[in-house]
Amino acid sequence: MMPTPTLHPLTLYPAIDLKGGQCVRLQQGVMERATVYSDDPGTQAKTWQNLGFKWLHVVDLNGAFAQKPININAVQNIVNHTTLPIQLGGGIRDLDTIEFWLTRGITRIILGSVAVYNPQLVYEACKTFPGQVVIGIDAKLGYVSTEGWAKTSEMKALDLAKRLEDSGAAAIIFTEINQDGMLSGLDLDQTAQLAHHLSIPIIASGGVGHMDHLRTLRKIANQEPGIEGVVIGRALYDGRIQVKEALEILEKC
Repeated sequence: MMPTPTLHPLTLYPAIDLKGGQCVRLQQGVMERATVYSDDPGTQAKTWQNLGFKWLHVVDLNGAFAQKPININAVQNIVNHTTLPIQLGGGIRDLDTIEFWLTRGITRIILGSVAVYNPQLVYEACKTFPGQVVIGIDAKLGYVSTEGWAKTSEMKALDLAKRLEDSGAAAIIFTEINQDGMLSGLDLDQTAQLAHHLSIPIIASGGVGHMDHLRTLRKIANQEPGIEGVVIGRALYDGRIQVKEALEILEKC
């Protein structure tokens, strides 16, 4: 008989993407296709906390393109308005910037483009700040994209993940860009493949549009225990996801 998979709760990470100090959502990573949902990121963070979320997922979109932090005040506003742990990405390229954020209330740092160009930094960061570094792998049709999704490399997402598997990263956030912001569903094939082949926990991202997408993710995670959670943006802001029910679906074991 096949062993029964060990069921585990999944974390739902509400996304706060920052552009020009505002909370926005993009479609397929295109900055010009941004919808503004709030001009007060701190209040939005507090709202997510009050609804029962246990983490926040924050991205400095301007920073991702500029390769340095841009929305510093907006991020600090979020930190000041919530007691939730926060994972932050966008424009983080060196140990000094990582330390800057970790000493200002951020719980985990997401390293994305730099994981492709400077994988040694990932190893150094994980060693220097154990448990506080997450790798963000964004892909278009399986191939890694960088610089705020403006460039696509010739490296496959799974190959990059395997290359960094022994880095000590706390998790990998995987986003299929073609799905992101489109509400058409996660790329569950790639997500499950990563979870199956890696020992690092995988956080799914990009494309959740309704409750059935979460039910399907829950079923797949029951078979692939390496899936740890999911990031949701537009569907939460649009009210397509009922928070209480979503948390029940993902957290049930």
